[in-house]
Amino acid sequence: MSAGQPNPGDDSILPFQLDRAGMRGRVVRLDRTLDAILSQHDYPAPVAALVSEAALLTALIGQAVKLRWRFSLQVRGEGAIRLIATDYFAPEAEGEPALMRAWAGFDAEALAADAPAFAQLGAGVMGVTIDQGPDMAPYQGLTPIAGGSLSASMETYFAQSEQIATRFAVTAALAEAPGEAPAWRGGGVMIQQMPGEGGIAPDAPGGEDGLMSAEDVAGLEGREEDWSRVAILLSTVETHELIGPLVPAENLLVRLFHEEGPRVWPPQAVRFGCTCSADKVEGALAGFSAEEIAEMTTPEGHVAADCQFCGARYRLDPAAFAAGAGR
Repeated sequence: MSAGQPNPGDDSILPFQLDRAGMRGRVVRLDRTLDAILSQHDYPAPVAALVSEAALLTALIGQAVKLRWRFSLQVRGEGAIRLIATDYFAPEAEGEPALMRAWAGFDAEALAADAPAFAQLGAGVMGVTIDQGPDMAPYQGLTPIAGGSLSASMETYFAQSEQIATRFAVTAALAEAPGEAPAWRGGGVMIQQMPGEGGIAPDAPGGEDGLMSAEDVAGLEGREEDWSRVAILLSTVETHELIGPLVPAENLLVRLFHEEGPRVWPPQAVRFGCTCSADKVEGALAGFSAEEIAEMTTPEGHVAADCQFCGARYRLDPAAFAAGAGR
């Protein structure tokens, strides 16, 4: 490909199924999308690593949900990295791309350049939200952040809360192609056992922390052999295969799972996008009192609001909120 041109398979999510093992999954490539997310902020390396991992997990899961609007992932920690927030917005119409955005909050002075990124979250929780739109109550779930990575934490969430054996392999890197400036590339694979009919017994075993693992779930359904075989195959994936661009997603599936009968469906395009707007900011500020609006008004006579996701800056006339702020 010539400089600046996208590679086939970039910024896409490929659904697949493994017929022999009774599993489903996704392959994701976030290239210009991930680069746009990270270029909004000059994140230190540990923060960029976790934002990348969270974005890849969000894309894999969000596309697998029968989603009408938004899938969100939020990580809250008590360490130097305090917040990671991601959103995946379903396409508004068939053939259109899904939209993604992500953002992190952290204490720059408390970050340690030589410490593992995940360790700098400290104790905390990971929350997922499936929001199908204003006419339905959102579904929300929580899991502790543990296991050494966001991926491991999410695997525990699926085992414990959804009783679905799940495994992720994700990675991202700042890559440099000949003749091009360095740019972020990321990729990942998710495998999930299709839900069985037996359900989970109330006395289901758990690990030392009392939480179930993917292996626990597979074992309870008598499918541990299939699970172990496919999980081992996934563990052989290499970084360059995940992030591309020289290994197309379909070729990667054949290399990993050719004996499992992989089948693929049309890929979903994805790109960076934000849903913020002046109208939404005005709507949010209309809930504040007149005194609070006055405190937020700058010496120049406007209310300032910045979008953390895309960097958009809004400068609004406080008089616009007078009707709603007269409480």
